[in-house]
Parts: sequence; structure tokens; C-alpha cells
Amino acid sequence: MKIKQYRTHFILELTPIYDSGEAESFFYLILEEKCHLRRIDLALNPDLTFSDEEIQDWNSILNQLKEEIPVQYLLGKASFYGLDFEVNPSVLIPRPETEELVEWILESQKSKGNSQNVKIIDIGTGSGCIAISLAKNIPNALVFAIDVSEKALAIAKKNAKINGVNVTFFKKNILETEDLEQQFDIIVSNPPYVRELEKKEIKKNVLDNEPHLALFVEDNDALVFYKKIAELAQKNLSQNGELFFEINQYLGKETIDLLGKMGFKNIELRQDIYGNDRMIKAKL
Repeated sequence: MKIKQYRTHFILELTPIYDSGEAESFFYLILEEKCHLRRIDLALNPDLTFSDEEIQDWNSILNQLKEEIPVQYLLGKASFYGLDFEVNPSVLIPRPETEELVEWILESQKSKGNSQNVKIIDIGTGSGCIAISLAKNIPNALVFAIDVSEKALAIAKKNAKINGVNVTFFKKNILETEDLEQQFDIIVSNPPYVRELEKKEIKKNVLDNEPHLALFVEDNDALVFYKKIAELAQKNLSQNGELFFEINQYLGKETIDLLGKMGFKNIELRQDIYGNDRMIKAKL
């Protein structure tokens, strides 16, 4: 079968679940990963074909996409801040909004001139996307990252190696941690923040496949991770250091109030590309 014909079939099969643009993006993402062919290659060679074996492989992927398994898990990789990351159901798939948090940290660091070694800790690192992107883009940084999940840390360590950076990883339950044991210039976290009551807003492909440990918090204690990390920052944030959070879009005011009551200053809230309250920067 011609690849162009299969593309039409692939998109039609997925459009009851995804919009046609997203279905088409899946097709070209898989085409590049599986066949090392780009959109331009297909445009220049419209008679390219799939073998019967390749069609079987594609049909298997298509059926899993119909079950709303994320394409990143099917391919075992995701892109984040221009880097490739291995992903599996032990870690969240990196999000574009989190790229904006990384960009903000880099902007802030650039404004300081990067004159000294910067010590950074990423709390709840998951795939390692934040820590690794910062290590890649701040050459003089000493980067540490912690997570409660052994499986997540195994993926993060692999991703650090893939991207050629040095990050020191630790297994630690942050809610049971009393001290980070050193001073850090940047403390950053994208902790679990989705309340149980918000589950109805979560897409099925996320709810059924991504790790709930990294997503959800109890409705009556939604800021539990922010409070704990802020307490640690009170002890372990260096003079002129900065605390960065990705936050629940519905709890921007509450998170600001929490940090203000804990003595943080220069609290700044930013929205993401979708216009949602998404990230906070604060100092002591």
C-alpha cells in the first residue's frame, strides 16, 4: 500500500477521537521515528509504499492510539526544550507549559550573568526533563534532582546520559524530608497538584495511562507539596536564591498567599501559553 493512502486511512480512523490535525501530527511523528521519513520525503516521493509487515506494525499502533494510549509512550520518547527524553508509564509526559518554566529560570539566571557556579535542585523530577534541560543550558550549574519513585529515577538517569549532562539523583520522599542538607541557588518543582475534584477535566489518555502518584493530591490538602517545599526552601535557599513552582491553574491566589504568609517576597505569577496561571517565582 502507498504510504499516502495509509496516511488517509490512519487519520480517518483516529478523527472520531482526536481532531484531524492532531491525528496527522501523530502520523508524521511515527513516520519519522519508525521509518526515518519526514513529511517532505513523502511529498517528494508520493509513490513510497509500506510492506505488509509495516502495515501490521502501524495497525497495532493505530489500535493503541484508538485506546487513547499516549503516542509518546508508544514511541518511548518525548521532546522537551529541544531535547529527547525516554518516557514510559512510570513518568509523566513532559508538557509544553513546563518548557515555559524552564525558560523563565534560564531568563532569570541570564539576567544575573551566570558568573558563579549555580546550585540547583529539582524536586519530583520524574523523567528529569527540568533538571536535565537546566544542566544542558547552564554549563556551570551543579544540578541535583530527587524523586520518590525508583522507576522514575531510573528513567531520569538514562535521560541524563542520553543528553550528555551530569545530574546527581537521589531517592527521597519530600513530604518526609526535614532538610535538603545543602544550600541551593534555585529550588524548582513541578509537584503533584491536580485535585481529585478536577479528575473530570483530565483527558482519558492522561487519566488512564500517566502515573497518578505524580498527578493528584487530596482536595482538602491541595497545596501540601508547595507548603513542604517552601518550608525546605526557608532552610535551604541561598541568599538571593529563587524558588520556582509549576502550579494548579485554579490555585494561583492560594499559592501566592501561602508563600506570602511564609515570608517569601517578590512573588511573581506567570500565565502559560494557554492563558492559565501556571508558574510562580519567589525569593526570601
